[in-house]
Amino acid sequence: MKVLIVNKKDISGGAARAAHRLYIGLKKQGVDSQMMVMEKYSDDPLIHKVATGWLNKYTSRFDKLVLKLYKKRKEDIFSPAFSSTNFMSAINKVNPDIIHLHWIPRGFLSIDSLAKINKPIVWSLHDMWPYTGGCHYDNDCGKFVEGCGKCPMLFSGKKNDLSKNVFKRKAKAYDKIRKLTVVGLSTWMAEQAAASELFRNKNVINLPNCIDTKVFYPADKTNARQKLKIPLNKNIVLFGAMDATSDKRKGYKYLKKALDKLDVKNTELLIFGNRDDTIPDQFNMRVNLIGNINEDNNLAELYSAADVVVVPSLQENLSNVIMESLACGTPVVAFKTGGNEDLIEHKQNGYIAKLMDADSLRKGISWLLEDKNRLTKISGNCRQKVLHEFDEEVVAQKYIRQYKYLLSPNEHTSL
Repeated sequence: MKVLIVNKKDISGGAARAAHRLYIGLKKQGVDSQMMVMEKYSDDPLIHKVATGWLNKYTSRFDKLVLKLYKKRKEDIFSPAFSSTNFMSAINKVNPDIIHLHWIPRGFLSIDSLAKINKPIVWSLHDMWPYTGGCHYDNDCGKFVEGCGKCPMLFSGKKNDLSKNVFKRKAKAYDKIRKLTVVGLSTWMAEQAAASELFRNKNVINLPNCIDTKVFYPADKTNARQKLKIPLNKNIVLFGAMDATSDKRKGYKYLKKALDKLDVKNTELLIFGNRDDTIPDQFNMRVNLIGNINEDNNLAELYSAADVVVVPSLQENLSNVIMESLACGTPVVAFKTGGNEDLIEHKQNGYIAKLMDADSLRKGISWLLEDKNRLTKISGNCRQKVLHEFDEEVVAQKYIRQYKYLLSPNEHTSL
């Protein structure tokens, strides 16, 4: 069985890291697993970079140009996906049995090109884009249930706007795919996909991302702090994401409000993943900017050095940060949204706060930090959840069973 994992990037970004982990996990289970990407940062010979030609550059410009028609549109990412690489020739060279799509827009695969794939497709949803009219998170507008149009993200009052056009193109392409399995990485994402007009008649299942628990494990906190030059006698709160302080969906402003009212003394904040080397606001505590961390080993040490990780995202699928932190034995405080409750069991391995409620977020941080015995007990619970449900081998075996089902001539039931 040969499986081709398709993602725009191989190791840079959350979706890429998740796709790459599955690629590695499958290889360890004896599967002929390979990757196909548009942007390659590793030197792995089984990761194939698709060449981009003049047509890709032209259509990529068209993607940007058509968005300029909506001058009042929100800053959130919106992908019309007219552009595409010459990926079919690359697929034919690999000749896989299964094509497993992950994050593919923004110049990699166009919507229309999906209909050309004549192999069974598994599609892991890292955000909502596959079933919306172009947005990656809908900010709870819910229009994907009825076909989009009058898109609030585009600030459009027209029914037949760009979002409607994108939606229709997706419907046409999906109808031509012979065999498609849609994977909601979280329970929430699977439910949203199944409710959407585009996927409600498709095979939608829930299978998570995986993690290598031999890389992400609880390191000695004192050693980790000494290596990172973090004070040994402080409470350390960790916050991080791609564009951690600038992406509104990541909830930075709620973290700021929560920490401004935090009544736990001797506390410092660490921020990683922010592209700027400046702090956008003044805090009533010391703030340390770590920057981007690309190596998993270094990231695991950072989680181990922290007492609490805060994930205040307003919409979240299946957070890599939460999974990684729990694997390292560090409890997480997060809002009740998306797939967070797939990972966090309230007051067992972390704290679930009320959505968009900074005071509830503050209470969760305080609840963990103000009682060291409680923090130690909660920390001890974190890793077990990950080992049982998200470990690399556990998840890879579930995907292998799904692949075998898709390739079975006597296909009759979904796993």
